[in-house]
Amino acid sequence: MEKKVFDIEAKRILIFLGITFFFTYLLEIFLISPLVKSDDMIKMTIGQSLIAMMMFIPAIGVLLTRLLTREGFKNLWIGPNLKGNIKYYIFAWFGPIVLTIIGGLLYFLVYPNNLTFEMEYLSGVYEASGIEVDISQLKQTIIIQGIVAIFLSPVLNALTCFGEEWGWRGYLLPKMSEKFKVLPMLLINGVIWGLWHGPLTVLGHNYGVGYIGYPYLGILSMCIFCIVLGTFFSYISLKTKSCIPAVIAHGSINGFSAIAIYLTKDGGNPFIGPAPIGIIGGIAFIVVAIICAYLLMKEERSKVEVV
Repeated sequence: MEKKVFDIEAKRILIFLGITFFFTYLLEIFLISPLVKSDDMIKMTIGQSLIAMMMFIPAIGVLLTRLLTREGFKNLWIGPNLKGNIKYYIFAWFGPIVLTIIGGLLYFLVYPNNLTFEMEYLSGVYEASGIEVDISQLKQTIIIQGIVAIFLSPVLNALTCFGEEWGWRGYLLPKMSEKFKVLPMLLINGVIWGLWHGPLTVLGHNYGVGYIGYPYLGILSMCIFCIVLGTFFSYISLKTKSCIPAVIAHGSINGFSAIAIYLTKDGGNPFIGPAPIGIIGGIAFIVVAIICAYLLMKEERSKVEVV
């Protein structure tokens, strides 16, 4: 009986991944890529808009897998489960913001000459697009954007982030946690999430296209970043038995992660910082991920000892 359950759950994992990767890669390679690379501004805008829509595909993968395998809709991992878990929700909301700020501060300590409050990089981006900017007005806009990001990003980004997190943390994670020990589970889950971003990484999303080792270094870096961020998201999801904290954390980092870039002269380096995807910009996330992994492994060992 146990073997049968294992086989069914393993098939569900593979079906979910097959559906999610197939539709993601199909749409991003054959639809979004031509649009984004087009010289037509309208087509480029449509392509950029469709990128956000890709975040719904993991949720669609969950729905189709549950229907195709007759799994039903129990144990959805979408209930908030607030009782006794408020601390994880606070951590999910404000943790990414604090960690992003720490990473940005460390980056500017290492590269103090790249720090500016004159919005040189951002104003340059606007001017390159033919848009005239008022620096004082731009500063006010960034301050407002930062405040909104801190308090409203998890809400504003909730729908799209739910599309991803219900798949990765609400469906795949619980099933993998029953089949793998903590460490390989976190590593495999993160690599899967990183590879899912593959076509967008090739298009230059997050890391650009002009770096040495393109696109393989970008894909590798994205996998590492997803392992780090995924460990954080997995920890708060496993502790609450819900993907909602991960949705909140995902929305928080999506809304706040670019703030430090606005204070650079040249936009920084995506592999270094000040954004969290860089090794220095993401150092605080790395430390937290190690702590989360350690706590989960400690809990795993204690369960084994009790048994």
